[in-house]
Amino acid sequence: MSINLKSIEDALELMLGQARAVADLESVPLAQALGRVTAEPVVSGLNVPAWDNSAMDGYALNTNDLQETETRLPISQRIPAGSAAKPLAAGTAARIFTGAPTPEGADAVVMQEVCEEREGQVLVGANPPPGANIRRLGEDIRQGQEIIPAGARLRPQHLGLTASVGVAQLTLRRRLRVAIFSTGDELVEPGTPLEAGQIYNSNRYTLHGLLQAAGCEVVDLGQVPDTFTSTCSSLKQAAHKADLILTSGGVSVGEEDHVKPAVEKLGRLDIWKVAVRPGKPVAFGEVDGALFLGAPGNPVSVFVAFCVFARPLIRKLQGIQEPDTIGAMHLRADFERPKSSVRRDFARARLTPGDDGSLHLQLYPNPSSGVLSSVTWSDGLAVIPEGRTVTRGEMVEFWPFSELLR
Repeated sequence: MSINLKSIEDALELMLGQARAVADLESVPLAQALGRVTAEPVVSGLNVPAWDNSAMDGYALNTNDLQETETRLPISQRIPAGSAAKPLAAGTAARIFTGAPTPEGADAVVMQEVCEEREGQVLVGANPPPGANIRRLGEDIRQGQEIIPAGARLRPQHLGLTASVGVAQLTLRRRLRVAIFSTGDELVEPGTPLEAGQIYNSNRYTLHGLLQAAGCEVVDLGQVPDTFTSTCSSLKQAAHKADLILTSGGVSVGEEDHVKPAVEKLGRLDIWKVAVRPGKPVAFGEVDGALFLGAPGNPVSVFVAFCVFARPLIRKLQGIQEPDTIGAMHLRADFERPKSSVRRDFARARLTPGDDGSLHLQLYPNPSSGVLSSVTWSDGLAVIPEGRTVTRGEMVEFWPFSELLR
């Protein structure tokens, strides 16, 4: 590997080592907590279920009253969900419904499908064992139990679980503020007629969408003119408003690439050039107390840089403590890469059914980092390590977008 290229592992270690979770906390209503990060554990103040209850519609009874052959028991009470149960009279059964409390004295519920009700009595067609079809007090959650740890990013199932123990407000970390801007005098906004040499600013919307999906608050500074003064001004503004600055373009060595020297003037640059393809000129540093991550301007490079570097950095800054698993798979290649590279390649790949019935990987035919359509065509990224060639049929690591972008 070239001495000027930092390995991905070393780059990530340095980035994550400088990341500190946002310290500001907020009390947030449960209905607004989706995608937020818990600042403290969620602890249940009650048992779930709060009482023994029926797992189905049927008849609550005491198994000591069952006969070896046919059992007929008078129905002494009816217990719908949401009502209180009286103690079960000896030698009787109670008509009961799913979720209703089982009466004192009953030790089983027999499902209604194997029973027949006649003239106030129930004919029991199958003898249940003691405990059958009863959900016991606290069998799901015990009072005082931690149900969600600190540092969890809340998914819909977390909200339901929290509601099940009666918690209406959660103490969460403030949303991470990420400032974005794009560099390039050639960039114009969608909806504006293109003039000679102009292109639409796709990176702005790619980054905006990626950050929203990651649960961030986006501070959008738009497009910055290709001047050193304008770049410095935008970096200062971004550092004042955000925890992280994420830019696209301007980090290479061209005469119109001003981001790198501007960061070096205003703060410090710790990383420049990483052994990754696409996106070698990835820059990382700090400006006025805000961390800075700069990606190249090519649209696929921006996307890959976010998946490989920005995503784990953002998780650390958000205070997420859950393991950062990306659901990597190992699948057979329906392609060949006869030449090795000193950089780790994140190639756009689609899942295709192979002749053996398993999923295989097919690469987008044009590897250019400017072909943004390849990202929508793909299902994820095929990871080809440094110094490795690939022959058809070999096993290759695959990162699905369904895991990377959630």
